[in-house]
Amino acid sequence: MKPDVSKIYPRMNDNTICYLKNIIKNPNIIIGDFTFYHDFVDPKGFEKRNVLYHYPVNHDRLIIGKFCSIACGAKFLFNASNHTMSSLSTYPFPIFPEWDENVLVAEAWDNKGDIVIGNDVWIGYEAVIMAGVHIGDGVIIGTQAVVTKDVPPYAIVGGVPAKKIRKRFDDSVIDILQEVKWWDWDIDKIRENLQAIRSADLRRLQEVVTENK
Repeated sequence: MKPDVSKIYPRMNDNTICYLKNIIKNPNIIIGDFTFYHDFVDPKGFEKRNVLYHYPVNHDRLIIGKFCSIACGAKFLFNASNHTMSSLSTYPFPIFPEWDENVLVAEAWDNKGDIVIGNDVWIGYEAVIMAGVHIGDGVIIGTQAVVTKDVPPYAIVGGVPAKKIRKRFDDSVIDILQEVKWWDWDIDKIRENLQAIRSADLRRLQEVVTENK
């Protein structure tokens, strides 16, 4: 049976896992193919319960790549969760028009930009990703980690605030994986070479890239 990226629930008789791309309605949330979210109650509530302080007035985006695994309770906290630190007061005066009707609401917080997640990223249970953070391909984020800074490809991070525990692979392996980018292959090619991906057969993955040049 060929994988069907158009499904909401990819597993038969299992409504706890959904392909996020097929349930998102907000145009500022961009999800790659086969990225899934697991939730013990209802994964279809992801946009409301997990993407927080994501107000249209700020125009910030959540961008998540392909083949990511997002565990229950993971949260993405956007810029409007911040209070400005450039003012003498952290009180968000701009969100209350009775103080000054001419001030823009978005001036109440410091804008750190989009949250960008790479491909093949595993985000652990109840992890929190803060506004402006960029996470590279192949990263693993530990349970209940709070990620406040960018994470390089294929790093494992954990803790509060999250810190790098170690690299998943040697730099030479990471370089090959970043060149191969198997997640961008078509479905048939991934299926044909799935054993090579799962068994870390880098030579075969490089051969596939060479064959298609």
